[in-house]
Amino acid sequence: MNERFLIIDDSATQRHLLTSFLQDFGYTVDACESTTGALEKIINNHYAAILLDIVLPDQDGYKFLRELRSHQQVGDQYVILCSTKNTKLEIDYGLKRAKANDYLTKPVSRESLSEALLKLPQQVK
Repeated sequence: MNERFLIIDDSATQRHLLTSFLQDFGYTVDACESTTGALEKIINNHYAAILLDIVLPDQDGYKFLRELRSHQQVGDQYVILCSTKNTKLEIDYGLKRAKANDYLTKPVSRESLSEALLKLPQQVK
């Protein structure tokens, strides 16, 4: 059970929190504070899922997700958006228009993350 996750979030606090939860669950975690270099990491590693913030300094999460989805090699990567944007309209946009696989509102709790992991197609345990 050495599933690997990638966290892309500009907040050091959020990266630390998500990393702690995932490591407590027994997973390996890579983290980026921006989308710079993230696509390369995704291409070169197998991630069970990517936890992606929407509001980022260099490129917003929606734009990065569109870029990811259009990439032939990794376009089907499982992505969970994590954001403080919590209205039904914003969540629906993230799932339906941006084509995220799941959406977690911040602050992310251990329980909400655990529930999201149960939805992963490759049955991480």
